[in-house]
Amino acid sequence: MILVNGHPAETVDALDRGLAYGDGVFRTLRTQAGQPLWWRDHYAKLAKDCAALMLACPDEAGLRAEVCRVAGAGEGVVKIVITRGSGARGYAPPQDPVCSRIVLAAPLPAYARPDAPVDIVARWCALRMARQPRLAGIKHLNRLENVLARAEWDDPAIIEGLLCDDSGAVIGGVMSNLLIAKAGALFTPDLGQCGVAGVARTRLLRAMARRGVPLHIGRLLPDAILAADEVMICNSVIGVRRVCRLDDVTWTPAGWALLLNDALNEDVD
Repeated sequence: MILVNGHPAETVDALDRGLAYGDGVFRTLRTQAGQPLWWRDHYAKLAKDCAALMLACPDEAGLRAEVCRVAGAGEGVVKIVITRGSGARGYAPPQDPVCSRIVLAAPLPAYARPDAPVDIVARWCALRMARQPRLAGIKHLNRLENVLARAEWDDPAIIEGLLCDDSGAVIGGVMSNLLIAKAGALFTPDLGQCGVAGVARTRLLRAMARRGVPLHIGRLLPDAILAADEVMICNSVIGVRRVCRLDDVTWTPAGWALLLNDALNEDVD
């Protein structure tokens, strides 16, 4: 099912600014038995991203009801899209915008199903992400960099590609955030210049602080990834996955991926 502004539909206005300019934000979350997982975190992130782009965030109770309405009874994925709505041609935002709201459900992708391999194969992407602090961390609709990066490979065995910014710093995966373990500590890239600060990453940072695990947020270069004891990616659909191979470099399990997957669900809601 797809809901557009609360009504079943499969189309949007041709003048919608989300279509014309990527003027909006979105969230992708996992559902179980018709309920959204980690809802409080997802709604808080949606509200924060809407505020950053000066968009009206939907009412929480009404939005959750729509998520549950499209979710169905089993496990799946729900995507929430908020745009600035329709407007005249031109970049100038409407003075009194009426935001559009799209909520749609989809099956779990094969790589996210419960029987999918825990370990994944990844590659380096050639594309370099542009730095734009004004948009850093926001899950906005301008995802063309990710589209072009994902188009770099068609090998179904490769689940993820790792991206660097134009200065050579590692930012994360095409669809995920990145964490590495080294000498008893965790490291994750600083997303102050570009990249998306995902909900799974936020939950892990919070859980590691509770557990007293040393965690460092900063600039990481490719050599640091290659020298790690364990390399992991995370997002709200797949949880935490261990990277067993990155191009020609391989790793054996070091126990961190299991620990982080457990920590993800310490405060399920």
